Amino acid sequence: MTGGQMQKKATAAGVASSVRGESEALYPIYNLHRQFLLRPAELSMARVLSLFRPQPFLALVGRKKPTLCKMSMDSRARQVFAAAVEAVQPDTVVRQSIERKEDSVIINGQKFTLKHNLYLVGFGKAVLGMAAEAERILGDHIVDGVISVPHGIQQTLQQHGKDHLLLKENSRIKVMEGAKHNLPDADAQRAAEGIKQLASGLTEKDLLLVLISGGGSALLPAPIPPISLQEKLDVTRKLAAAGATIQELNTVRRALSFLKGGGLAHYAHRAQVVALILSDVIGDPLDLIASGPTVRSEVWPEEVLSLLEQYKLLNSLPASVKEVLGRPGPRWKENKDETDKADNVLNVVIGSNTVALQCAGRCVRELGFRPVVLSPGVCGDVRSVSRLYGLLARFACSQEEPPPEIAAEVLKLGPEVGVESWDLCRTMQVLDEGRTEGWGATCLLAGGEPTVELTGKGRGGRNQELALRVGLELKGMQLPPNGPLFLSGGTDGQDGPTEAAGAVTDGGLYEEAQAQGLDINNFLTNNDSYTFFSRLSAGKRLLVPGLTCTNVMDVHMLLIPPIPINVR
Repeated sequence: MTGGQMQKKATAAGVASSVRGESEALYPIYNLHRQFLLRPAELSMARVLSLFRPQPFLALVGRKKPTLCKMSMDSRARQVFAAAVEAVQPDTVVRQSIERKEDSVIINGQKFTLKHNLYLVGFGKAVLGMAAEAERILGDHIVDGVISVPHGIQQTLQQHGKDHLLLKENSRIKVMEGAKHNLPDADAQRAAEGIKQLASGLTEKDLLLVLISGGGSALLPAPIPPISLQEKLDVTRKLAAAGATIQELNTVRRALSFLKGGGLAHYAHRAQVVALILSDVIGDPLDLIASGPTVRSEVWPEEVLSLLEQYKLLNSLPASVKEVLGRPGPRWKENKDETDKADNVLNVVIGSNTVALQCAGRCVRELGFRPVVLSPGVCGDVRSVSRLYGLLARFACSQEEPPPEIAAEVLKLGPEVGVESWDLCRTMQVLDEGRTEGWGATCLLAGGEPTVELTGKGRGGRNQELALRVGLELKGMQLPPNGPLFLSGGTDGQDGPTEAAGAVTDGGLYEEAQAQGLDINNFLTNNDSYTFFSRLSAGKRLLVPGLTCTNVMDVHMLLIPPIPINVR
């Protein structure tokens, strides 16, 4: 941790463990994982699967039977998704993270004195709602503020009746809209300059509250002169097209920016800085969310030049970029008082996919399902992800002992979809015990951000394509309520350039499409999942929640009904 800065992650170990709830606490999986890791060559898949057999004491544990629910599985899946989105509303997460006590505020267990010394800045798609709630709680001590939000967001919120996410008419916080089409522009650059000026003028008596959400990077562009905004965009676009990772892209962005990579914290070094972060990145890495403006991570020009040379972009760099990267040393000189106060930054993740899944799990239980969380970090190609969910559905719904090949393929898929073998083993054990002990309906929850390989020019998004591919994987299985049902939805309410957030599917999708003359493979080849679901049964399978005002990536759920077991 550079310079001793405090980098707190509120949703780290504590919340991550609680999100799995009792499905992790009551299942003795340590030996399973330990044996699988220590002796992989010796363990046949049959042996791995045999380790899923219920432990004797589990039958004696008093477990409450799931409550009966007359709602359809489709309706329950949609209700769970709505609960997940509600849990990460911008005003909700701020309200739950700030405790006001007279002339002080407690955030993440730390107490800060309020003496009309509070300044507020923010940037991101959900920041307007976050600022509105912060103003409600702390407004009497706010002196000044600037937030950079998406173009047209205030009018959109008004049109949708979301007035509670708007600032007061006489607010001391200035709202600046920019980044039209989610791209940095001159308006966003002016907002970034205003934020930089506010931070630079603070004193040691001041408290700076920084609100950050997804989309913050595009809303905080501050290229180092003489680099123009367009030149900076061109460099990062070429780097992305050459196959650079998100970490490499952020390395270059930080090197060419005043505010990214801890730049904002640098300019506010005299004050106490508290950043409240709504994460839209897998694993909630503080340095990647909005490119880490409050996370000190110095980048040296030599490192960036080496990276650009690796991707054969060195010769095509604009003269301005070469000039900035040719300057010796870091982006700024560290002041003595900044070194002495290196612990003046507190970063707190207040909302994430993990938080959404935690709330979804509570809702699932109320609706009669036993929740089990696979992972909040599912990624990789949708084809691999859909295969994983199809295999887990067949594993959980098998009336006889599942073939060991299923467990073998599930474990093999783990690295491709970003899920640890530990989580896969734990999940399969829970599903197997629920199946063999007849514990009733189960809901597998997961989240993350899979990717789609573009091969066509249709309309769709990763959630709709995932649902479509899972529907093919479930082909031949029983229909709900006797068979599984799958939902995939983006918490931002918009999956690709469509009005839908995702879709719901089951084992009857293929035959339903065939009966209506729809060739699923043609739609998949053209990445046209939205058109497919719109035409299929008048769009009844589409998930259309409307404006959600938040974004913590995607939510996946696999609802599994009680399975009658053939006991030998």
